[in-house]
Amino acid sequence: MARKSSVERANRQIGGFASAKKNIVIQYQGRERSEKHLLDLIYQDVIERGVPEDDIETVDVYIKLEEQAVYYVVNKNIKGQIAF
Repeated sequence: MARKSSVERANRQIGGFASAKKNIVIQYQGRERSEKHLLDLIYQDVIERGVPEDDIETVDVYIKLEEQAVYYVVNKNIKGQIAF
């Protein structure tokens, strides 16, 4: 626990880009979605598929704007898609 606190304290002291709060918004043909919104939709889709939250280790996201689709892969083997 002490190690984590030391790292967090060091990050606060460093500042700059690494510790800055970030907001990513994807815009395409008059529509926009935030990174958080897309991740929330993916989370809901994964949970509805019956995947226990504790079992989610990795989430890879692929945004294909020309298809108006967001593809994802959870734990390298559960594939899904949501609308952009």
